[in-house]
Amino acid sequence: MSETKTFEIDFGKVYSERMRLNVGPQHPSTHGVLRLEVELEGEVVTEIVPHIGYLHRCFEKHAENVTYPQVIPYIDRMDYISSMNNEFPYVLGMEKLLGIEVPEKVQYIRVICAELNRIANHQIAIATFGLDSGAFTPFLYYFRDREMIITLFEKLSGGRLLYNYFWIGGLMHDVHPTFAEDCLEIVKQVRKTNDEALDLLMYNKIFVERTANIGILPADVAINYGCSGPVLRGSGVPYDLRKVEPYSIYDKFDFDVVVGKGEMGTLGDCWDRNIVRVREIYESCKIIEQAIEQMPKEPCDVRQAVPKRIKPPVGEFYCRAENPKGELGFYIISDGSPKPTRVRARATSFVNLSVLPEISKGYMIADLIMILGSLDIVLGEIDR
Repeated sequence: MSETKTFEIDFGKVYSERMRLNVGPQHPSTHGVLRLEVELEGEVVTEIVPHIGYLHRCFEKHAENVTYPQVIPYIDRMDYISSMNNEFPYVLGMEKLLGIEVPEKVQYIRVICAELNRIANHQIAIATFGLDSGAFTPFLYYFRDREMIITLFEKLSGGRLLYNYFWIGGLMHDVHPTFAEDCLEIVKQVRKTNDEALDLLMYNKIFVERTANIGILPADVAINYGCSGPVLRGSGVPYDLRKVEPYSIYDKFDFDVVVGKGEMGTLGDCWDRNIVRVREIYESCKIIEQAIEQMPKEPCDVRQAVPKRIKPPVGEFYCRAENPKGELGFYIISDGSPKPTRVRARATSFVNLSVLPEISKGYMIADLIMILGSLDIVLGEIDR
């Protein structure tokens, strides 16, 4: 017979052995194929190491093997939630490099599409963040409204997620006859749903307790890590490229830069980062209404400035814009041929994710899910 072993436990002794736990890469709360190697003492996070590289997007190497216009569809596939916004800095940079002046109407259409896509991005960010905290109903409301925006983009480009709509020197197509009316109807519905979400989600007692004073990101830490977008503005830093370094025609619009104020807890917590996105939706609605009002009404050939062959001069340049998640930039080296020698993307989600270990230590593992959700990452951009 086998010998029975007995163990004696000293209940007065404090056991400090720590456990390492993998969260992801197949886990709904990591919002993609992200693996978090978490060290826990009990349920408290003592260390966290994000592991990336599971998606194999290979955007930069693809871009170096196609012509400059052919890069745009690959740009769409980085942050696939904000494809219109992704295309913006690239086409602006190429037009500046080539000395191309696009028609005024094209500039207005681009801004409207970018702000609609900003709304659609924030709707997903807020809705899924609500799901992370256990709130399901706001997800349905926001996705109902987002469907209106996606349907509009489908009318413009034929695509529902990946558009290739902004071209170097113009647009794929002119807008449809009811474009202005459709945009104003979307704005009206978006404002109504946002008002409901403030009561239903943002000021809900349970949601506030899950997000306030959690994942506090001080302004100096956010700046030192290179954070941008709502992650940075949630810490009270009023930095928005549309204001501090206006591109396209953003200097023609009246809108505010939304920042966190520590209303429900400490400045720079999860709640602040989320309320910035909610209030930015209102600001995007204001920009869209102004752009619709100011946009030239006469027909326009949106392809009139599109060059037949693109061979930029030898050199290098960097172009950037304010994406829904923060600053997106492209560093491009040209050797004078129709294909870029080097394309380097300054991916917002990649930079913002780097601050996660800094702001997660000392919190419960349940809080870690909320902290990660508040950063609004997308793995297509991280694994570019």
